[in-house]
Amino acid sequence: MYKVYDVSMPIYQGMPVYKNKPEKQPKIRVVQDFDTNPARESRVDLDVHTGTHADAPLHMVPGGDAMQVFSAERFVGPCRVIDLTHVEGGIARFDLEGHDIQADEFVLLKTKNSLRDSFDPDFVFLAEDGASYLAEIGVRGVGIDALGIERSQAGHPTHKTLFAVNIVILEGLRLAEVTGGLYFLFAAPIKLLETEAAPARVLLIEGLLK
Repeated sequence: MYKVYDVSMPIYQGMPVYKNKPEKQPKIRVVQDFDTNPARESRVDLDVHTGTHADAPLHMVPGGDAMQVFSAERFVGPCRVIDLTHVEGGIARFDLEGHDIQADEFVLLKTKNSLRDSFDPDFVFLAEDGASYLAEIGVRGVGIDALGIERSQAGHPTHKTLFAVNIVILEGLRLAEVTGGLYFLFAAPIKLLETEAAPARVLLIEGLLK
């Protein structure tokens, strides 16, 4: 038997958004309803960095690749969840050493961010030397349970270090119900082609990997 964990953020008006900026809130409205039509239809105005999402190099690198650079296969496969709920501030190299991280794995960083339902300006993030360590190993992707993978680093070196070696970034995961260990990852960013990010539904499947 296997178990499926949905580690995506729900999208709704009033949801947690980066730095609590009102302009980042999704806007959802009904454009027709049963009072005048035989069917209900809604329209959504959505920032591409809303909730759980994937980042592409264009997010931080002028002239960088947009979302179409990533094939669907990049978001599917073996995944390692690392429990770092004890870490404060930035996740450094020494926090990641000793976790048997393998090349071509997708690594998800579970932190105390997953235990909070609102945006925390002091969220735990991946520090530059932690990103360099993962780049040296050659992981396929990195995900974190914050709406950003870094903060308080001039020039955004964490993003750029990962993008420089074509590592996929997932942000806005919700990992409170998931324990550390190996899973099968299925992430499906919306098929936007020319944007620097795309909202995603992310599932972890326990029991498929032997």
